[in-house]
Amino acid sequence: MVSQKSAIVSRAGKFRLRNVLVVPFVLQILAAVGCVGYLSYRNGEQIVNDIVSQLRQEVSARVYERVQTYLEAPPLVNQINQDAVPLGVLNFDDLEQARPYFWKQVLQFKSIGHAGIANEKGQYLRVGWVNRLVGLEKPQLAQQLIPGGGDLIYYNLDDNGNPTTIEKNTPNYDVRTRPFYRVAVEKKQAAWSKVYINFGYGTLQINASLPYYDAEGKLIGVLTCQMGLDQIRHFLQTLRVGNSGQVFIIEPQGELIASSVKEQPLSVGTGKDTKRLKAQESSNRLMRQSVIYLLDRFKRLEDIHQTVQLDFKLNGARQFIQVSPLTDKYGLNWLSVVVVPEADFMPQIYAHTRQTILLCIVALIVSVGVGIFTASWITRPLNQIAQASEYLAGGTLNQNVDSSLILEIETLRNSFNSMARQQQESFETLEDKVKERTSELATATKQIAALNQRLKAENLRMSSELDMLKQMQQLILPKPAELAAIEDLDIAGFMEPASEVGGDYYDVLCTNGVVTICIGDVTGHGLESGILMVMTQAAVRTLQEMQESNPVRFLDTLNRTIYKNVQRMNSDKNMTLALLNYADRTISISGQHEETLVVRKGGKIQRIDTINLGFPLGLHDDISDWISHVLVDLEPGDGVVLYTDGIPEARNMHKKFYGIERLCEVVSQNWHLSAEQIKEATIADLRDFIGEQKVFDDITLLVLKQQGNIVHNLSLTPA
Repeated sequence: MVSQKSAIVSRAGKFRLRNVLVVPFVLQILAAVGCVGYLSYRNGEQIVNDIVSQLRQEVSARVYERVQTYLEAPPLVNQINQDAVPLGVLNFDDLEQARPYFWKQVLQFKSIGHAGIANEKGQYLRVGWVNRLVGLEKPQLAQQLIPGGGDLIYYNLDDNGNPTTIEKNTPNYDVRTRPFYRVAVEKKQAAWSKVYINFGYGTLQINASLPYYDAEGKLIGVLTCQMGLDQIRHFLQTLRVGNSGQVFIIEPQGELIASSVKEQPLSVGTGKDTKRLKAQESSNRLMRQSVIYLLDRFKRLEDIHQTVQLDFKLNGARQFIQVSPLTDKYGLNWLSVVVVPEADFMPQIYAHTRQTILLCIVALIVSVGVGIFTASWITRPLNQIAQASEYLAGGTLNQNVDSSLILEIETLRNSFNSMARQQQESFETLEDKVKERTSELATATKQIAALNQRLKAENLRMSSELDMLKQMQQLILPKPAELAAIEDLDIAGFMEPASEVGGDYYDVLCTNGVVTICIGDVTGHGLESGILMVMTQAAVRTLQEMQESNPVRFLDTLNRTIYKNVQRMNSDKNMTLALLNYADRTISISGQHEETLVVRKGGKIQRIDTINLGFPLGLHDDISDWISHVLVDLEPGDGVVLYTDGIPEARNMHKKFYGIERLCEVVSQNWHLSAEQIKEATIADLRDFIGEQKVFDDITLLVLKQQGNIVHNLSLTPA
C-alpha cells in the first residue's frame, strides 16, 4: 500500500481551481464588454450607412422625378406642334400664322421659355421669353421671314401677344446654321441641343428640336422649344441633404448643370469669353473632390449607366456619394450626384457609444466580484474531493468525502465514495475479464475476416458480370462501317451510360434494302435494364430480318416479347420505343417516346410529339389499340435527330435543365455540317453545360441526314 504522502502529486506548472474559474470568467466579461462596445459602435455606423443610403436614394429619386417633369415639357410641345401641322394650325410656308398659336401655348406651359418654327428656306419665328424666370423680362416675338436669311427682328408683345415695338435685331441670321436646327437635321429625329450659356442673363439653357418631313421623306423644317435650366437649380436649392450635404447635376465631362449650393456659379469668365464651369474645377471643395474621385474611379463618367453608391475620404472624414444617370430617349445624358458627409450623423452615435461602454464597465466590476465569491463557494468542497482522490491514487482506498449543499457536488461525492468501495473488487476481477474479452474479440475478428472474403468474392463476380453485359451492349451497337455502307444516308450515333450498365438502346439495321433505326429508353439502370436492352435488340433484329414493315404488328409483336420476358424475370422494368418507316421521301413515325426532331435543309426544326403514337413496352400484353403513326415528307438535305431523356433532363451545378430548346438551337446552328460533326457539336455543348455535375441518366443521340434521293425504307425510333 502506497503511503498518503507519496500519493500527493507535484503541483509545479498547475493552476488552482479558483484561478481557473475566476480568470476565464473575468476574461469573458472583458471580451463581452469589448464586443458590446465595438458592436455598439459598428451598429451605429451601420445605422448611419442605412440612413445615408435611404437619404441618398430618396433625394436622388426626387431629383430624377422633378427633372424629368421639367424635361418632358419641351419635347411634348414639339410633338403637339407636329400634330398641328397636318391640321393646318401650323404651316411651314406661312410662319406668321403660328404667332397667336405659340402665344397661347407658352402661356399654358409655364416651364418652357419659348416655342418656335423654322423651315428649310431659312425662315424662323418664335414666341416667348429668353429667360422666363427673370421676372422683369417681357415676352418677345423674334422672326426672320426672308427666304435665304436676313435680319432677326425682336418685337415686344402686349398682354394679348400682339407685337408692338421693335426691341432689337440680329443681322444676317440664318436659322439653318443654329445648333438647335442642325442637331435635329443630323439626328433626323427629336433631339436635345447642347446646353449653352445665355450671355444676356448668364444662365444655362437647352433646346428640344423635332424635324418635320413630308410624305416623300424630304425635310420641310424644324420645330423647337427652349427651356431655361435655372428652374432645376432653384429646385435643388430647396433640398436639404443632411446638415452639409450637396446635390448637383453634371454632364459626362463634368460641366455643371445645376447645384444645391446657392453661391455656386455655373460659368466663369465675362462677356464672349464666358464658358461653362466644370465641377472638378469648382471652388467648393466637397463638390470638386467628389467629381475628382468619380473620375479616378470610373475614368469615363459616360460609362455610368446605373445608380451606384460609393464612399471616399476627404481630410480623413468619410463622404457618402450616389451617382444616378439622368437620361431620356431624346439623347439627354446627365448625371445626378448626391454627396453626404458622415460627420453630419456621427456625433449622436459617439454619445450613445460612450454611454454603452460606461455601463459595460460598471457591469464588469460587479460581475468580477460575484465571480470571485461564487468560485470560492464551489472550490472548497472540490478541494476536499481532490485531496481524497490523491490519497485514493496512492493506494489508500478507505476514503470518505463530507457532504455539500451543491447538488452536483453532492452527486460527485456519492460517486467518489462508491468508486472507492468498488475499486478493490475491480482490481481482483480485472485479469479474468481481460482474458474473456480478448477471446471474444479474436472470435469476432475471424468472423469479420471470413465475411470480408465472401463479400470481396461476390463483388468481383458481380463486377465481372456487369462488365460482360456492358461489353455485350457495346458489341451490339452499330459499327461505323455499317453506317457508312448505307447509301444516301449520313448517320452518326452516340450512347454513354450513366452507370456501368445503362438502359438506353439504339440500333441501325439494313437488310435487303430495308433500313431500320431504333432508339429506346429502359427504366432504371443496372443488370436488369441492360438485359432488357439486349433482349430488345435481338427482337428488333428478328422482326427486321422477317421484313415486318407494318408498324402496328411490329410494335405489338415486340411488346408481347418484352412483356412476357419481364414477367418471367419478375421485374417491373419497361421501356419507351418509337418506330419510323421511310419510303419515297416520306417518314412514318409510330411508337411513344421523346419528341422526334425533323430538321429541314436550312436548319428549321419541326418537333413531332409521340405521346399519342404508342404505349410503353412491357407494361401490358396488348398495346395494338394505342399504336398510331404520323407521316412527314422529307426533301434532300432534310434529316432527323433522335435522343433519350438523358439529354434534355441533364442538369448543371445550378440545378438548371439543359432542355429541348437548347438542343434544337445547337442542332439548327450546326445542320450545315456532317452528321458526325453535328453529333460532336451537340455532345460538346451538353458537356460544357453539365460541367462538373454528376450525370444521372444515360445519354443517347442519333443524327440522320439525307445526302440525296433515298429509295430505302427507314424505320426510326426516337428516344
